[in-house]
Amino acid sequence: MAHFGQSDDYRRNELIRVIEHSVEKLTLQELEALYYDMSTKNYIND
Repeated sequence: MAHFGQSDDYRRNELIRVIEHSVEKLTLQELEALYYDMSTKNYIND
């Protein structure tokens, strides 16, 4: 059963890495749009 948890953790970390890499390439306007979208969907709670 622990094997599944490790796979989930690996996949989660891989997704975070890909997302971070993609976000680094966004323009300021794209980042602002993403921030607005995520905050209105309550993914970001300042």
